[in-house]
Amino acid sequence: MPAGGILYPHSPEFDRFLQAFVGEDRKGNAVTVLSALARLELEPWEEAAALAALEEEAADSRLEMLLSQFRDVPELKQDYRSVARELTRLLPKRRKLFKADSGGVENRPENFPGLIWAVLTIFLLIVQLILAGTPGTGQ
Repeated sequence: MPAGGILYPHSPEFDRFLQAFVGEDRKGNAVTVLSALARLELEPWEEAAALAALEEEAADSRLEMLLSQFRDVPELKQDYRSVARELTRLLPKRRKLFKADSGGVENRPENFPGLIWAVLTIFLLIVQLILAGTPGTGQ
């Protein structure tokens, strides 16, 4: 069985946003936010993360600008502002992505235990070097 993340390497936190319907293109195909961003030659997950990191109004403005450049969905031209506002509401809340305001255990890096062991190992090596360099009673 493959490890999680190999077949789908992206975090699911942006799925609701990226899979949201934008409209139909000229050929009648359903266009999602993911396909719209990809057609604009943007990396959808990076753009979603950047939008989620912005304040609500800034995210609205950024997505409005992107959708205004998107010409594949004809009916989007008429109402891209309200579509952008609706879509940005599907982004994960900023506090979910960045827990800097909580100040708790959530802020520590995922490899925190490894960091502790690395610092402890370096400290013990320094102590060993200091003790090995001093003359002992047997010399």
